[in-house]
Formats: sequence, structure tokens, C-alpha cells
Amino acid sequence: MRVWLPPLVLAALLCGLSAGMPALEPFFQWVQPDKQRVIYERDSFLFLLQNHLLLVVISAAVGTIAAVAGGVFATRPSGRDFLPLVSQVASIGQTFPPVAVLALAVPVLGFGEAPILVALILYGLLPILRNTLAGLESINPAVREAGLGMGMSPFQVLLRVELPLAGRVILAGIRTSVTINIATAAIGSTIGARTLGDPVIAGLVNGNTAYVLQGAILIGLLALTIDSLFEALERTWDHRFSPHGAA
Repeated sequence: MRVWLPPLVLAALLCGLSAGMPALEPFFQWVQPDKQRVIYERDSFLFLLQNHLLLVVISAAVGTIAAVAGGVFATRPSGRDFLPLVSQVASIGQTFPPVAVLALAVPVLGFGEAPILVALILYGLLPILRNTLAGLESINPAVREAGLGMGMSPFQVLLRVELPLAGRVILAGIRTSVTINIATAAIGSTIGARTLGDPVIAGLVNGNTAYVLQGAILIGLLALTIDSLFEALERTWDHRFSPHGAA
């Protein structure tokens, strides 16, 4: 239970700060004394937090399914010839700047959440795919053979043996991907998506440092919260599936 305490505390702090940001007006007035309005009010911070997190969760779910499926396919005997192609496709998504993806996607998908979702999915594929390949390739072939020898089908070996053993490494890839995309999602505000980047963009446009700080603090705290959550998940996975933890 103690392993879940840090993410719970950080999540409570994040929600409390999002709801209580107006109470910090004296501090932000000190930061930006030349502005009459120092608390971003166009949308509530809780709404922006919810939308920001939803974009990250949806993109992470789609990216994880695609990357893990690609990694599994590329490590099967029938798919090994496609391993270089799978890696190259994911690498293109990582090296292509999200801003460029937005520039190409907006004319097709319009303004709003859809273009930034496409950018986040493409940008988050590589860490998950790389770790999926590393995790599955690191499994001793004798373990797979033992599973087959016990009467399991190849699909059962994948679900009951390979993915649990590789899960810790895959989780680390998802953790990296999600943490990167929490920051990247903020640029969605430039094309009409409602995210925690809204106060940052508004602050930069209007020269209001207080707005920039409010958005940046919440984005940073969200990243810390999610990272702490994944750390707890990884420790729990280790405890359940690793030989040392099981002992």
C-alpha cells in the first residue's frame, strides 16, 4: 500500500492546486504586478486538466496497443522479416516534429483535438515499441519451450509467459512515452485543443508571466504524478511476477 502513497498525494495536490489556483492570486500579483488580471479565467484549470489528461490517456492507449502488437508480430517467426520495417515506421513517428504533424493534420482534420491526438500517437510509439522488442527478445527461449512442453498453445505462452515477463520493460517504455506526451500535448492549444497549454500560450501572447507559470506548474505536477503512478505500477509488477518478488 505504501508504494501507492506518493502518486495519491501528488494527485490530491494536483487537483487541489487546479481547483484552488484563485487563492494564490496574491502570489501571482507579486510575480506580475503590472497586470490587473493574474489568474487565467477563460476556462477552469480542472477542465483543462481533465482535457489534457484525456488526450494523453487516449493517445497512450492507442499507441500502446499499436506498438505492443507491432512488437509481438516482429518477434514471431512469421514476422521477423518485418522487424526493420516496424522499427523504421516507429522511428519516423519519433523523429518527425509534432509541430510538423500538426501542420499536415490540421488541413485534413481541422482545428481541435484530432490533430494533436495524431501527433501524440505517432510521437509516443517508438519508446513503447523499442521496449516491447527488448522485453520479448530478452526472454530465454527455454522458457517458451517449457510453456509449449506443458501443453500451452503459442498464444497462451505469449499471454501467460512472455508478456508477464516482459511487462516490466514494456511498462518502462509506456512510462517514457506518456511523460513525453504530457509536455507535448500542451502545443495542442495552438490549434484549438483545450489543454493546460492554454494559459501558457495566453501568457506568452500577452506577456503575462503569471499565466505561463500557472500552466507550467500544473503540467509539471501532472508529469510528476503520472511518473510516480508508473513507478508504483512497475514495483507492483516486479513484486507479482519477478522470481525475487514472488519469493
